[in-house]
Order: sequence, then structure tokens, then C-alpha cells
Amino acid sequence: MPLLDSLKDVLNQYSKSSPQNSANATGHFDEVSQAAPPSLIAEGLAAVFQSDQTPAFGNLVGKLFSQSNGEQKAGLLNQLLASVGPSALSQLASGGALASVLGGAKQITPEQANQISPDVVQQIATHAEKNDPSIIDKASAFYAEHPTLIKTLGGAALSIALARVAERQKAA
Repeated sequence: MPLLDSLKDVLNQYSKSSPQNSANATGHFDEVSQAAPPSLIAEGLAAVFQSDQTPAFGNLVGKLFSQSNGEQKAGLLNQLLASVGPSALSQLASGGALASVLGGAKQITPEQANQISPDVVQQIATHAEKNDPSIIDKASAFYAEHPTLIKTLGGAALSIALARVAERQKAA
């Protein structure tokens, strides 16, 4: 990964042998996300979603959703709904509200997505993770295309993501 060679000193701060520095993580994440391919950022974000040092996947997705624009919300919801399937909506406490917003549509539009609360998305994401664990990788790949949103998760989460990138850089 020659692109990241110039960031070796930054990434070394997040290796397992060094203490993680969440105070500078936002700036470092900016640098790394500009140089690294989205697939590597997605790996880092998947590590955040799976970490026992961060809130649960559903909570994190709900937070990211709340910071997203309509197109981003629709893209994420369409992925989540593909993982849970339409019949699973009835099992969710918020499924009826979501079904009424959808009105039988197969794909959610940005306008419809803006009507969905982050709490509903959190419930769907939690259910999706139980139903289809690969949703973590799908959501990670989706949000890797939007690194500014990832920064809203905070320094501790970014440190975990950067640690994964550093780990991959050392292995390369």
C-alpha cells in the first residue's frame, strides 16, 4: 500500500504496540481516508462496528443515519431492508410506521428516508445484524464512501478504525 507509506508515522501511533491517541484521531483519520482506498476504510469501520469498546452496531448506525443526508439515508435503509426482508418488518416494534412510510415501495427514496427516525433505523440495524451478520460489512462499505460521516462517531471509534488500518498496513 504505497499510498499509505507517507502516513506510516501517523499509523504507527495506532498500532497495538502504541497507545491509541483519540485526541488527534479526527485529523489523522482525515489524512488516512484521503490516501487509503475505501475498502481499507471499510475494514476499519467494520472493526468499530464489531468492537466491544464502542456501542452496539445498531446504535452506531442510528447515529450515522442521524447525520446523513436524504440520499445517504435512503442508501443505508435500502441495504438494511434487503438484509431483513419485508416480512421481518412486522416483527419490529416500529415496522408498522416504516411500512406506512414505504407505502409498498420496494426502494426507499431520499424523501421517504428523511421521514424515518434514527431510533427506527437502530432497531432495523440491530435486527439486520442478527438476521444477516454480513450487514456489518455492507454498512461499512457504504459508509466508507462517506468518511466525513464516520468522523461523527468520535475519537475513540476513529482510533479503532485507524488501528485496523495500521494493522493492515504492517501486514502489507
